[in-house]
Amino acid sequence: MENQTFPATLDSLDDLRDLVRDKALRANLDKKKTYKLMLALDEIATNIILYGYEQAGKEGVLDVITELTGDHLKIVVEDDAEPFDPLQKDLPGETDFSKPLEERPIGGMGIFLTVNGVDSFQYEYVNNRNRNIFIMNIQGTDA
Repeated sequence: MENQTFPATLDSLDDLRDLVRDKALRANLDKKKTYKLMLALDEIATNIILYGYEQAGKEGVLDVITELTGDHLKIVVEDDAEPFDPLQKDLPGETDFSKPLEERPIGGMGIFLTVNGVDSFQYEYVNNRNRNIFIMNIQGTDA
């Protein structure tokens, strides 16, 4: 496992993307899985930064823990913002996607892309910290 800490600012997103791209390359993820993982992390990290810290008038960090095993790449993003479980948010459904853009409800699309873009997404609140867990299976495995 490797740990890295980023300031919880929008300026950190490029460095976070670089880290994820590097880990995906080491895991031999194909381009499509790499893109989906990067998008998922970007969506959640942006929400944490904007709503968990900036909108709340707080400063903080994102701690990123990466783990590469023989069958998956796991990336964990931890933060000290107010507890927020993205899995409890109502996500857009098929009826929402069939509506014109101006009639669709605001919000939830980033979480929808996250949940549907990675092989496994989990949320935990542990030791007064939010923990968002992203798992991508490595090609050729069913784990």
